[in-house]
Amino acid sequence: MEANIKAAVEAGILNYGKVDGISTASAFLDKIIGVFDTEATYLEKLELLDQSFDDYPLFDELREIYVDLLLMNFFSNDVLKLEEDYLDSEEWEAIEDETIDRGTELLNIFLYLGECKDDEIEPELDDFLKEFLLVDEDEFQDEHEIYEDIIANQIVVESPFAEIAKVSKGINPRSEVYELFYPIMSFFSELNPSDKQFEEYAEASGNKAFDIALYKIISTYYNN
Repeated sequence: MEANIKAAVEAGILNYGKVDGISTASAFLDKIIGVFDTEATYLEKLELLDQSFDDYPLFDELREIYVDLLLMNFFSNDVLKLEEDYLDSEEWEAIEDETIDRGTELLNIFLYLGECKDDEIEPELDDFLKEFLLVDEDEFQDEHEIYEDIIANQIVVESPFAEIAKVSKGINPRSEVYELFYPIMSFFSELNPSDKQFEEYAEASGNKAFDIALYKIISTYYNN
């Protein structure tokens, strides 16, 4: 497991457990790290991941976020052990079809941040939307629809966390970015928050354990 993925995995579980006062956070973390590090296929790891969350239901809110991280771990580590063109194979296409309803839109954030590191550029919301997701292009209107609430509220990225949180409450609950809006926009507002800034973020949150875990996951993934 790459250092930034491991750090993000740890940050999410430990912060979620700390906020909610879950005494089994360390044990759960050890189990999840074991899943990421095990020698198995992606589908086998996904099954093990689900079993781990089933065994520790207090962390279930994070399940699909860790599916994203598991896939990032596959892209950065596991796929190197497979054939060079594996991601273009019928086998991988079948896996994608089978797991199409798993994970969240946070996966695109991880992929974008990886490109930013490779290109040595600083992440920006406008760049993510227009240059990575290509939401302005006619052939990428599916992405435009998914990220419509973020596109419509881009200006709030310049606002204090309290204002971002206020806007997040007005997002359509059926939107695929509803639960992700506050942490995503806050991250693009402050890529590497100080302790004081993070306290302000936590104070404005309406779902503290989840929001804190996600901001920690994203910022840790990027800054490690």
